[in-house]
Amino acid sequence: MSDIQTYSVAIPQELAQYWGWLLAFGIALVALGVAAVARAFTATIASMLFFGWLLVIACGIEIAQAVMVGHWAGFFHHLLAAILFGVVGVLLVTRPLISAEAVTFVMGVFFLIGGLFELIGSAVVALPGWGWQVLDGIITIILGALVLAQWPASGLWVIGLFIGIDLIFYGFAWIALALGLRSA
Repeated sequence: MSDIQTYSVAIPQELAQYWGWLLAFGIALVALGVAAVARAFTATIASMLFFGWLLVIACGIEIAQAVMVGHWAGFFHHLLAAILFGVVGVLLVTRPLISAEAVTFVMGVFFLIGGLFELIGSAVVALPGWGWQVLDGIITIILGALVLAQWPASGLWVIGLFIGIDLIFYGFAWIALALGLRSA
């Protein structure tokens, strides 16, 4: 016998009246995702530049935090974080191709290790639905192996492809929410 319970969620009427905007947002995300998949190289470079500039901005914020804490013990933590953010941010902005290759290598290794962990962990613990976890682990291992098999060339397109696929699924989730709100 299953102990699954369902919960009813009350949707505010103010949110339901804007379902059209949410639908448009979802469609825009899907279109952006399709463009990112079609232009994976450009999306990869754009994402490296975007994250690089975010880190440079974070460096400035950490420097301001270090100045604000003054002689308190947290000064060196903020200063160290500012140096790390600044160096990595400048590297991402000035060398986006090499940065994309490095990030792709780390992603490939992460997929291999994460997939092995999920495969072994799900077989050992054997929770309900463990077969899906085993399948996910196998797919993750294959994905990591495919990324690393074509590395460093895969570093030029993998990140953009993954971001595009994520945007497509995220867009469909917003579309589903909007259509659900419309019928509510």
